[in-house]
Amino acid sequence: MEKRVPADARRSYPICTDGRRACPPEDCGGPWGFREFLDAIADPNHEEHDAMLEWVGGQYNPDDFDPAALKHRLKLGRLAAQ
Repeated sequence: MEKRVPADARRSYPICTDGRRACPPEDCGGPWGFREFLDAIADPNHEEHDAMLEWVGGQYNPDDFDPAALKHRLKLGRLAAQ
């Protein structure tokens, strides 16, 4: 999201009703960095496992998706996961 503008009460806006998978963490390095991140957190023996989990706050489930949480973040103007 680049900016928020006031809603126009005369318009209908799309809403998110479903989705698949969690968004990548901010600044993970694009698609390739995200793949490396997922590999690291999935393997407790990976040399970056602990550091990557610490970086994202201790846990990250790539399969999480909550449309209600996304709707709430959009209303607040924040897309990044909390």
